[in-house]
Order: sequence, then C-alpha cells, then structure tokens
Amino acid sequence: MSTADQYVEFGIGQEQYAVQIQDVHEIIRVQEITKLPHTSSYVEGVINLRGRIVPVISLRKRFEFESVPPTKRSRIIVINRQEEQVGVLVDYVNKVVRIHDTQPPPERLGKHNSAFFEGIGKSDSGVVSVLKLDKLFEDESD
Repeated sequence: MSTADQYVEFGIGQEQYAVQIQDVHEIIRVQEITKLPHTSSYVEGVINLRGRIVPVISLRKRFEFESVPPTKRSRIIVINRQEEQVGVLVDYVNKVVRIHDTQPPPERLGKHNSAFFEGIGKSDSGVVSVLKLDKLFEDESD
C-alpha cells in the first residue's frame, strides 16, 4: 500500500472523516490552547509545539456541530500546510485506513455544500468523508 492510498481516519461525534496521510505531520494529545482575540469562531487558538507556535482549529466548530469540551480521546492532528503547520482538533482518531470506491460528494451537502470534501468513500469502519484541506482553513470571507 503506497502512502498515496493511505488516510488518517478520525471522527466528530458519529461522523467519520479522513485526510491523506502525507498531509499529517503528527497526532498529539490535546494540550493547553491559548485563545486569540479577533479570530474566526472555529479557531481555538494556538499551541506551543516544541517551540513552534501552531494555530488550532476546531473541526467540531468549523462544521457547526454542538460544542463539547475535549475528552481523553480528543486529539490534535497537526497538518502540513504549505510552509506552516495547522492543528485540527477532533473528537478521536481511529486509524490509518485505505479508502475504497471514492466518489465525488453530492452537489448539496447542506450548509457546507461540497466545498469541504474531496470525496466520499468506504473504509473498514463505514462511510468516510475525505476532507479538502485548502477549503477547511479558508475564512468564510475569503
């Protein structure tokens, strides 16, 4: 299995999402997040990752799910994005998977339409939405 076929599967509530493994720098436990004023509602703040300041967004808030405090299973997936790293706060990380039968997302997926998703496919644990990282980090006003 090449890394191009591998995805990190994670969840928000009962929903399963995935990102390509080559986009993931590391997965860490939730640590103290410093809030920042005047940021988008889904920006949790920043963390100090071994001396490097990394912004963290909440996928739960980004997708407008009900807000809940992090649990012992919550993780921050540190994503490599161009020249920087961005943390994505998720409820839990499942495992590295292969995704089969990926299809384009339906034209209308409610409020978020298909902008956040590259496709929808199947893994061993069921239906998984593959995220389009560029759209995830864009501000609504962009």
